[in-house]
Amino acid sequence: MYKQKYIVSLQTMITVLVCLVVTFSLLITDILISDRVAESTKKSLEKEIIEISRIVASTPVVIDALATQQLDDDPAIQAYVEKIRIVSGVQFITVMDMNRERKSHPNTDIIGKQYENSDVDPAFKGQEVISFETGSMGQSLRAFSPVVSAEGRQVGVVLVGMTIDNISQAVYESRLNIIFGICLGLLIGIIGSLLLARYIKQIMFGMEPFTIAKLFEERNAMLNSVREGVIAVDQESNITIVNKEALRVFRRAGIAGEPIGRKIEEYLPNTRLQNVLQLGKPELDQDQEINGVTLLANRVPVNVDGTIVGAIATFRDKTEISRMAEQLSGVRTYADALRSQTHEFMNKLHVILGMIRMGCYDRLNEYVNQIAHRYQAEIGFIVKKIKDPVMAGFLLGKLSKAREAGIEMKIAEDCFLPETDEARVVHELITIVGNLIDNAMEALDNSATKQVCVNFSYDEGILTIRVSDSGPGMDEQLKRQIFEKGYSTKGLNRGLGLYLLRHSVDRLDGEIEIISEPGKGTEFCIVLPYKKRGDNS
Repeated sequence: MYKQKYIVSLQTMITVLVCLVVTFSLLITDILISDRVAESTKKSLEKEIIEISRIVASTPVVIDALATQQLDDDPAIQAYVEKIRIVSGVQFITVMDMNRERKSHPNTDIIGKQYENSDVDPAFKGQEVISFETGSMGQSLRAFSPVVSAEGRQVGVVLVGMTIDNISQAVYESRLNIIFGICLGLLIGIIGSLLLARYIKQIMFGMEPFTIAKLFEERNAMLNSVREGVIAVDQESNITIVNKEALRVFRRAGIAGEPIGRKIEEYLPNTRLQNVLQLGKPELDQDQEINGVTLLANRVPVNVDGTIVGAIATFRDKTEISRMAEQLSGVRTYADALRSQTHEFMNKLHVILGMIRMGCYDRLNEYVNQIAHRYQAEIGFIVKKIKDPVMAGFLLGKLSKAREAGIEMKIAEDCFLPETDEARVVHELITIVGNLIDNAMEALDNSATKQVCVNFSYDEGILTIRVSDSGPGMDEQLKRQIFEKGYSTKGLNRGLGLYLLRHSVDRLDGEIEIISEPGKGTEFCIVLPYKKRGDNS
């Protein structure tokens, strides 16, 4: 869980971490290889000096001088050996006779003196020997080879040596490549870590990990706080996001189990998110039924840099939306009715006030009685014919609105609407009748005669609703288009009333008939199954 804002940035963390890993790896490699390099260099030097000692020991100049014991030849041996020493790069070459007397040496002061170290003993017994001893030139690596005459008799020993400083220098030169490789690897590691950190930060839209953690928690809180269900899928149709409201709706529809990671078509067989993924087109305000639960869903693709990487759907239980809409419609209806009645009442008050000022008390009495009689007659008629109080109040509001708009609205004398126990049916009827009346009154805007007639008839479980107007009528093409969502002849942002009406009729398993001709008005006839109160058949 996100707790605090870290001071070190992601780029710095990655750079430092990669540099530490690379440095540690290269140091371990150096430690493991250096000993092997030193040992290999030492063996190479041993092989080199033993070969030089063999070459010198097999030279005729050296063999003949030692075999004949010709002291006059000693300067020749010294000159010859020095040439070989200089060419080979070793520090000293010493030729000794069988008495261990030196016949050559870089330091001419010790020529003729005996070699006293014991590491030469095996060489005087005919063996090649390599040793690491301290002599007149300091600590050095030495190789001894016996000198054998043509008759097979040993006549002396050749010593070739290399000082410790030269050996260390040779080892250091051998390790230079390793040191260069370590530095190059460290440099590449630093550059690579910087590029990697920059690339990762670019992928994360320049955000630091603590910012991403904060956004993630905010997203979860937001998803679980909204009243809409939310479900999202990736490119492979795997479910990636589901909020609590969506799970609640799914449980209500009888769908259980953990959805995350599952294929959407396996979890919700009749969803259309696959179509959104394939076509890349949003689907807005679409009905979807899941095991008897009707949802109002919006489905949109998720695009990143022009590529569809997933799809997301938001939805709500349509029953809850309908309930809210019905409550809002009821409030609006009552508000409209109150506004119309208030306006009508104010007009009547102005008339009464004028009569009082004029002193026409007899006419005033007659006027008030007329108003009271008409009001009681209208309410009494509606209450007598329309048994459902919600629909009765709704029609009274529409009557007031019609009078205010200068429209003559009639409720048929023989109409009858029994009360029902199903609140859902009443709400659907409000949607149906309200939209029919509103549509009829709007059709009269440019008509000389403005009349709307409403009739309800009930017969053995069948309710017939008829709403007619004296408007301009409709042709056949308009009849086919009026129920389409968004279609309207009144301008933009219209065309929902008859669309909602059709869906309400469909939900009640009813039928719609339109009787209309151009210039002869329009009549809508709705036939619905209707169960009145007390009818349990």
